Parts: sequence; structure tokens; C-alpha cells
Amino acid sequence: MPAREAGNSERIWQVVAAIPPGHVATYGAIARGAGLPGAARRVGAALRGLPAATRIPWHRVINARGRLSLPEGSDAWRLQRTRLQAEGVEFRANGSIDLGRFHWDPGQA
Repeated sequence: MPAREAGNSERIWQVVAAIPPGHVATYGAIARGAGLPGAARRVGAALRGLPAATRIPWHRVINARGRLSLPEGSDAWRLQRTRLQAEGVEFRANGSIDLGRFHWDPGQA
């Protein structure tokens, strides 16, 4: 990985690590918090690059529609949903999360 990309990933991971339990942040909010506005897809790539045993709370990152971005019903999707529910994040009947209630913005932390 080129040094610039590694630096971007480190900044993204630092922002994700700051998301408090019981809250979520969108890919776009994480990108802005890492100084990479408009780079929401880069956040996804950085999260995919995390080691399996990471302590960085990747499960707290969701899409702008308030939904999990992993394939619904997959093992990773179930793991993310279970971890969020264990932290008190509630899902609506349609599977989305109320961003007005649970969203954390790194710019206002």
C-alpha cells in the first residue's frame, strides 16, 4: 500500500475508533472527519483492510440511508447487527437505524 493510502487509512481508523458505543457514523461522516470529504468509498476500503482481530469498532459504520452495507443475511451482516444491538442501537422494522437518534458526527465531537 502506498504511503499516502496508508496514512489515509490510519486517519480513517482513528476517526472510527472514536465513535462511542451506542452510536453509529456514516461512511461520509467518517471521510469528512478524516479530512477526506467526498471519499466515503475510501472509508469502506480502509475498513476492509482491518485485521480480523481488530479492536477498531468497524461495526459502528453504516451507510447514509441508516442501513448496514454488508449483504443482508450474511455472517458479517449478522455480526454487525448483533454488535450494534448489544450496544443499545435499535433497528426499525425496515432494518434501518434512526440517524437522528443514534448518529455521531466526528465534526461535533
